[in-house]
Amino acid sequence: MTYQGKTVLVVGLARSGIAVVKALKGLGAKVIANDIKTRQQLDSSISELEQLGVELYLGDTPDALVNKVDLMVISPSVPIDSPFVQKAQRLGCEVISELELAYRLCSAPIVAITGTNGKTTAVTLTGEILKKAGFNAYVVGNIGVPFVSKALEMDDGDIAVVEVSSFQLEAIRDFHPRVAAILNITPDHLNRHKTMENYIAAKARIFENCTPGDWVVLNADNEAAAGLAGKARAQVLFFSRLKPLSKGAWVEDGTVVLDIGHGKEAICGVDDIFIPGEHNLENALAASLMARIMGATPEDIAITLKTFKGVEHRIEYVDTIGGVKFYNDSKGTNPDASIKAIRAMKGPTVLIAGGMDKGSSFDEFIDAFGNTVTHMVVLGETADKLIKTAKEKGFDRVYRVSSIEEGVRKAFSLAFPGYNVLLSPACASWDMFKDYEERGRVFKSAVKALKGEIE
Repeated sequence: MTYQGKTVLVVGLARSGIAVVKALKGLGAKVIANDIKTRQQLDSSISELEQLGVELYLGDTPDALVNKVDLMVISPSVPIDSPFVQKAQRLGCEVISELELAYRLCSAPIVAITGTNGKTTAVTLTGEILKKAGFNAYVVGNIGVPFVSKALEMDDGDIAVVEVSSFQLEAIRDFHPRVAAILNITPDHLNRHKTMENYIAAKARIFENCTPGDWVVLNADNEAAAGLAGKARAQVLFFSRLKPLSKGAWVEDGTVVLDIGHGKEAICGVDDIFIPGEHNLENALAASLMARIMGATPEDIAITLKTFKGVEHRIEYVDTIGGVKFYNDSKGTNPDASIKAIRAMKGPTVLIAGGMDKGSSFDEFIDAFGNTVTHMVVLGETADKLIKTAKEKGFDRVYRVSSIEEGVRKAFSLAFPGYNVLLSPACASWDMFKDYEERGRVFKSAVKALKGEIE
C-alpha cells in the first residue's frame, strides 16, 4: 500500500502513536491524530505534532472520523472491540496496529518475541547475542523503542528483534516474523481479554502467518505455550529448563545445550549465566535458540550469556543501605512475574507490592512468599485486595502506604542487615504512574533519598 495522499487516523498518542504519526507524515500521508485525553493532559507531546501539520482531534473517541479515512492505526491501549473500531471495520476501513504498520515498512527479517513474562530480557539478550555475532540487530517494539520508528532504517541484511504484546497482536493482518517465540502464558490482562482462551488466542497470532520456512519457539515447561505447537505451520522448536529434548534448547548435566538440526552443541554451564533466577535460565535458553537459528555461533552465545547483566527495572540491584539491599522489579506487572522475582531473592525480603487491578488473583502470589517474604508493604488500587488475600492465607504482616517514597521508608524500617527490600508490584502501574519505568525511577530516587537521610 502506498501512503502518499492517503488519509490515516492514528488513535492513541503515547510513544508508539507519535512514532506512527511521524512515519506516516514522512510517507506523504494526511494524518488525523486522536486521543481520548485532552490537550492539557497530553501536554508537550502535542506541540511536536502541531509543527508537523497534523490535524488533532482530542478529548473524545473518534466515532465521527472513521468514515472519512482510508486507514486507521490504533495504539496498544485501544481494544479491538471498541465501538469506533467496529464501526470502521463495518464501513470497510482497515484497522491495524503499529506493529502491523511497522512490518509493512520493514524489509529486514523479524525475530518476534511475546509471552506473559520475560519478554524484555529475552528480546534484549537475543539482540545482544546477534550483535556479538556481527549482525546489525535492532531491538525494538514494546520494549520502549517503537518498531515503526526504526522500520524504514533497516535493510534486508539487518535483523529486527521485536518485543510484541497481546494488545499489539489484536490488530495485525499480514505480520510475518522469520522466528516467532512464545516464552510463557500465565493469567494476565484479563480485564482486557476477558478470558484465558482469548488471551492465549491473542498470543498465538504471533505465528499465524508463518510458513514451513519459518520457525516457532515455544516453552516446553509451560502448558499453555507448549499446547500451541499444533497450530503452527512453521518448524517448531522447544526450550526447557526441566527436561531433556530431542531438539531445541535444554539443560543437560548443568550445561546449556542446543540442537537446531545440526547436532547437539554445548554452550556453557548454567552457573556461568550472569543473570540470576530460574526464569532467566528460561530466557537464556530461548534467546540462545533464536539467535542460533538466525546464525549466531555457540561461541557468540556463550560469551554473551556470561556477560549480559540484565535490563533496567527487572530485579535490578539499586543500592545497599545499612546492610539492606534494594531491588527494583517494577517490571513485575503481574503475579507470575513477581513470583519469579521473589524466588530469585537470596535471604529474607520485605516486599513492596500493589498497583492497578488487572483482574488477577493473588492467591499463588501470597503462597510464594514461603520463608522469603517477611513483610509486605502495599499501595495503589489493589491494596485492599492484597491485604484481604494475605490475611485469608494467614499472612498478616502487611502495611499500607500511599506512595512509593513512603513504602521505601516503611520497608527499610521493617528490615535488618542481611535483608532485601524488593519492589515487585505484581500489578500494572497506571493507577499512579505513566508506566512501570516511571514507577521504577521513582523507587530508585526514593532509595537514593533514603540513603542521603541515613548516611
